Amino acid sequence: MTELNGTDIANPLQTYDEAVDWINGLIPFGIRPGLERIQSLMSKLGNPHQRLKFIHVAGTNGKGSTCAFLTSVLLQAGYDVGTFTSPYITKFTNRFQYNGEDIPEETLLKLSNRLRPLVNEMASTSLGSPTMFEVSTALALLYYAEECYPDIVVWETGLGGRMDVTNIVTPVVSVITNIGMDHTDILGDTIEQIAGEKAGIIKPGVPVVTCAVQPEAIKVIQERAKQLRSTVYLAGEQFSYRRLDHSKEGQSFQFIGPFRDLHIHIRMQGVYQCDNAAAALMSLEVLRQYMAFMLDEDDIKIGFERAFWAGRFEKVSDNPLIVLDGAHNPEGAESLAKSIIEGYPQKKLILMMGMLANKHHEAYLQHILPLVDTLILTEPEFRRKMPAAELLQIVERVRPAIAKKQELDIIVEPNWAKALDLLKSRTEAEDLGVVSGTLYLIADVRAALLHQTDSEKGW
Repeated sequence: MTELNGTDIANPLQTYDEAVDWINGLIPFGIRPGLERIQSLMSKLGNPHQRLKFIHVAGTNGKGSTCAFLTSVLLQAGYDVGTFTSPYITKFTNRFQYNGEDIPEETLLKLSNRLRPLVNEMASTSLGSPTMFEVSTALALLYYAEECYPDIVVWETGLGGRMDVTNIVTPVVSVITNIGMDHTDILGDTIEQIAGEKAGIIKPGVPVVTCAVQPEAIKVIQERAKQLRSTVYLAGEQFSYRRLDHSKEGQSFQFIGPFRDLHIHIRMQGVYQCDNAAAALMSLEVLRQYMAFMLDEDDIKIGFERAFWAGRFEKVSDNPLIVLDGAHNPEGAESLAKSIIEGYPQKKLILMMGMLANKHHEAYLQHILPLVDTLILTEPEFRRKMPAAELLQIVERVRPAIAKKQELDIIVEPNWAKALDLLKSRTEAEDLGVVSGTLYLIADVRAALLHQTDSEKGW
């Protein structure tokens, strides 16, 4: 009997846990950019994705928050909305949402059993086995096309854009939140190369919205759009926005668009969230103006104010004061530093961080280290983690360039749970504790602090 990952294909998966274990069992096949396997899977299933409308969201940072803004407004306006995101913070089902609710476990089990024979069949061909993310994407497309039938799907890329498996879809609008240095081992090590990969989601005649700021990134996006005769809505040109105020209750900005101007308030903290919200709002305005989406001003305002995304400058504890932020690249660290300076300028900073390997940690530390009084280095529970001892070596390389940080208090504790206890004990009444780095660490810490006993976390 043919087996894959030790599973007898003649016997269907019996439980939700078995289904998730099967999908996660494909992780060893790694990240393999390309669309051949997902195209083959979709062809065998009758190309269900061709029956759906998508908003395709790419970018280095801010994709999840942008998806949250889009979903919240569209739901408030009365639309049925699918939302596909990754990684997940709490539970595997988080990545497949319909109207703000996770896919039912029994539905995930049913769709997994439908996909598994096709995956096993492909594994024996020259294409090789589909990856975990490819199977998750296929499952999402089946769910939305054949189970819940949303009016529109908010569709987040996994990695990059051009060769990302999510790029099998043709959206009604594409969004590129920003361009930064991340996943350089796969996407390239220049802004132009990374922008080229992100711009790969642009489709012929499909409008694209972006908040990219680097001239070289903008040039790449505009040239790609011109080739495909797609209209570009660029922040600072076709639309603009001005941050007005901020408090512990949130922040507001004035949006000036080609069709109307709006005053928007959001509860999400962090200076960068206005960028994400503005990109989402411009995308919604395109839907309203050209695709007959009914989006009243009141619904837009309520939707933005209600939007929430876990792990992005999220306060999870008042005593001690602890904030979680999934900043894991230089641009994310720069935004995190700005948010700390603005929101908590007088407080001593105790920072706990854990990272994956193959990231730009030197540049990350250059942005955040000048603010840190106590640094706790730890490790996420994830296969591609960076050992805390290696992270310490990078800190020691960066530190001499930051003169005032020669007396920085550094603690190395590989066990993240023990590191969290240290963070809580070291963060006194007048201090700010921050947990930052990979979302795999954020997921575990968040579950522990909020006492979420069913947390699964993963990519």
